[in-house]
Amino acid sequence: MADHTHDRGKGEVTPAPISDTIGAVATPAGYGGIGVVRVSGPAVRQVAQALIGKLPAPRFASYCAFRDAAQQPIDRGIALYFPAPHSFTGEDVLELHGHGGPVVMDMLLKRVLALGARMARPGEFSERAFLNGKLDLAQAEAVADLIESSSESAARGALRSLDGKFSEWVQQTVEQLIALRTYIEAAIDFPEEEVDFLADDKIASQLSVIAESLNDLSESARQGCLLHDGITVVLVGPPNAGKSSLLNALSQQDTAIVSTTPGTTRDVLRERIDIDGMPMHVLDTAGLREGGDALEAEGMRRARAAMERSDRTLLVIDDDSVDDTVLKGLLEQLPAKLAVTVIRNKIDLTGRAAGVQETQGRIEVALSAKTGDGLDQLREHLKRCMGFQAAGEGSFTARRRHLDAIRRARDHVQAGHRCLAQTRAGELAAEELRLAQQALNEVTGEFTSEDLLGRIFATFCIGK
Repeated sequence: MADHTHDRGKGEVTPAPISDTIGAVATPAGYGGIGVVRVSGPAVRQVAQALIGKLPAPRFASYCAFRDAAQQPIDRGIALYFPAPHSFTGEDVLELHGHGGPVVMDMLLKRVLALGARMARPGEFSERAFLNGKLDLAQAEAVADLIESSSESAARGALRSLDGKFSEWVQQTVEQLIALRTYIEAAIDFPEEEVDFLADDKIASQLSVIAESLNDLSESARQGCLLHDGITVVLVGPPNAGKSSLLNALSQQDTAIVSTTPGTTRDVLRERIDIDGMPMHVLDTAGLREGGDALEAEGMRRARAAMERSDRTLLVIDDDSVDDTVLKGLLEQLPAKLAVTVIRNKIDLTGRAAGVQETQGRIEVALSAKTGDGLDQLREHLKRCMGFQAAGEGSFTARRRHLDAIRRARDHVQAGHRCLAQTRAGELAAEELRLAQQALNEVTGEFTSEDLLGRIFATFCIGK
């Protein structure tokens, strides 16, 4: 949506004094029925006058010709004008909806740039929305999350973040920190009072409430992070164990070539799968074996590198041909400290019952990639490994930086609690609470470095 007239409870916001005007194609590259060129900034009115001969009425779809410098039509389509501050960016915004061919879009964008706009950087429209107070940082990130959603659950979670549910929770916790800081600092400022406010049960009780709130927020953010990022699972094992068959069974399509010839898989194959709303990135790797040609050796090197970056490694073995001695040797070949689940494949040949069990300190899942027996148990096992719960009504998307900020806030609150409990050092406790508040403010962008902003918005698509 182009028009975000609500300011998330912040009141009407005056746009920041940004002097330049930006433009970009806001629709994906390629051919389509409609393509959109978006323009934002102080020169929007002049661009509209020169390109379509008038300034359209606010929020009124005007059908008109888009003209070049010689006043020849480039295209005909719809022009939409959103005056500041009631626009997505908080600035004057013009959207030109034309025919979605790449040549037409390129001609239209060149005309906009010739009229004084410059090409927008990736995410710059959303960045201006943040800088002008239309969105906080968590909401701005949710814009990109909504666009990139790979499941219905992720899309609904991103929309809740965009609507400010995540930010409201963070802000409520910040308000609790501010209230407690105020109380502690007042106690420090009035030491002549006979009552020892720093020994007051109210402080310890409130610290416990804040710590519990941060724990709940951290767990919800962790679920939101899984909803956004998902998990990475690597399939490894000896040749012909059925790794490629398992990848195809999980993805429900013929992603990988299945062959009895050893060494068929040489590079790392990647497939994105959805498990109850949690994205799962499955990597199929070269078979673990000695020998092979140089290409296969490179494939095994890449397999080991992928394992070290994974959330879970699935060691796939042929249940009909691998005994405990061979299995132990395969486990010893894997990098140390991996989270490994052994997959006993081809149980349709051995008659072993499908399911999950713990054997000699390791988790094993018995299944058949051919018949699909045991695949549901594997999916449930992977969700349990990550602590993932199906997205509910209150779920929202989150990012790893949010998790880190909440963790640091929780650490500071715990440190403040220790300061009061052990030494009644009110000044130190107040400082820890200030640092906790600062960490939480990084989530919404009230305290954020320019470098972090640059890294965040650089991941957005151009035109958003």
